[in-house]
Amino acid sequence: MAASRFLAHPPNLPKSLKCPSHSLPLKPSLLFKPHSKTLKLRAVLSEKPVAAAAAAAAAANKFHHCFTKSDDDGFLRCEGVKVQDVIDSVDKRPFYLYSKPQITRNFDAYHEALIGLRSIIGYAIKANNNLKILEHLRQLGCGAVLVSGNELRLALRAGFDPTKCIFNGNGKLLEDLVLAAKEGVFVNVDSEFDLENIVAAARIAAKKVNVLLRINPDVDPQVHPYVATGNKNSKFGIRNEKLQWFLDEVKAHPDELKLVGAHCHLGSTITKVDIFKDAAVLMVNYIDQIRDQGFEIEYLNIGGGLGIDYYHAGAVLPTPMDLINTVRELVLSRGLTLIIEPGRSLIANTCCFVNRVTGVKTNGTKNFVVIDGSMAELIRPSLYGAYQHIELVSPPLPDAEVSTFDVVGPVCESADFLGKDRELPTPGKGAGLVVHDAGAYCMSMASTYNLKMRPPEYWVEEDGSVKKIRHGETFEDHVRFFEGL
Repeated sequence: MAASRFLAHPPNLPKSLKCPSHSLPLKPSLLFKPHSKTLKLRAVLSEKPVAAAAAAAAAANKFHHCFTKSDDDGFLRCEGVKVQDVIDSVDKRPFYLYSKPQITRNFDAYHEALIGLRSIIGYAIKANNNLKILEHLRQLGCGAVLVSGNELRLALRAGFDPTKCIFNGNGKLLEDLVLAAKEGVFVNVDSEFDLENIVAAARIAAKKVNVLLRINPDVDPQVHPYVATGNKNSKFGIRNEKLQWFLDEVKAHPDELKLVGAHCHLGSTITKVDIFKDAAVLMVNYIDQIRDQGFEIEYLNIGGGLGIDYYHAGAVLPTPMDLINTVRELVLSRGLTLIIEPGRSLIANTCCFVNRVTGVKTNGTKNFVVIDGSMAELIRPSLYGAYQHIELVSPPLPDAEVSTFDVVGPVCESADFLGKDRELPTPGKGAGLVVHDAGAYCMSMASTYNLKMRPPEYWVEEDGSVKKIRHGETFEDHVRFFEGL
């Protein structure tokens, strides 16, 4: 726990539907380094608006956002790089585009919030499992939060310190627990059978396992029920009234288990930080009871789940500092090390899902923008009814009328939509269109339904260069699974 960043010291279809049939230029290069005119934001914006925007963001204590659109020319940029230039320079297929500096800024917001506390920032790999992103977060000082054996293997491949990793989940497999025990990973106890499997894994590995009890505090996070994990109806965690049974079982296995902490996780997309405080009050009371029985409890893990501004409507949402400040005094009063498990709030707003418009149509009742991306690459709107902001990457055609559209993909499902009832200028064929805030639970949940291959991923680096960080899957990749059978 010595890493400086890791342990903080402390309508009707408009006339403009008839669009030009020209196709976008396509260059063979997979690495795009723009000319200086497109490299820096200052080349296309006056200094005053930039300074004003930065001051406003600081005043509101918000994240600086990497994707911006200038009123001067109407082009969407990522860290000063025109998204249209990236589209024109890579393979003609949907792709994810990230800002590497935004990932750093998001991490720094947590790191700064934790100054004065002993802490572990454990990135939730389930949010986005791109290896290059994991390596970057590890270099910044993150630990890792794992919910499968393969996520543990990937964390090790990315170079994470296993003693700064936490293995969660309600159905952890014995073979994965053996690996966790061998590597010295923290393991959360989720149920009676989970405890039994952890004991068995400790014996197989001949290692004592540091465990935390995942206690269900029955706190309503006021979010979509699919992402609520800390109430009494959740499949996660142990019931409060069973706490003594688990303590007795840990005492009965001194050679296999060392109880070092308590854990809770309330849910995801949480926008009211007082909910974290409510849970923390309950959790430190449980820790007091556990310590009274002779256990040396060092860690309080309050999970993750901080929401972001998906609507881009100027909402002032809680920051990492707001979250940490709600629990700071409780943590200090008990001399605890705080574990926090951000996923979405570290990675979601660093990325756009970039598509091209295939065409525009109407069924007489609704208008549709049909794009080459789909629910296969980005399922949150279909799965949760989630909203993600959508916009065109370039100025619309001069005669383009604004209308209301459903933005849909080519997958053979009525559920295949990226956004409903969106007001957009009618786009021309081949126009670029992005779905914002696609860094979390988008690529990591992508599928090959309808044999749509998972897309490539790129990021803009600190110097403005664009680099591929994951190859796109191909038809040949799919066929390879059947070779030799």
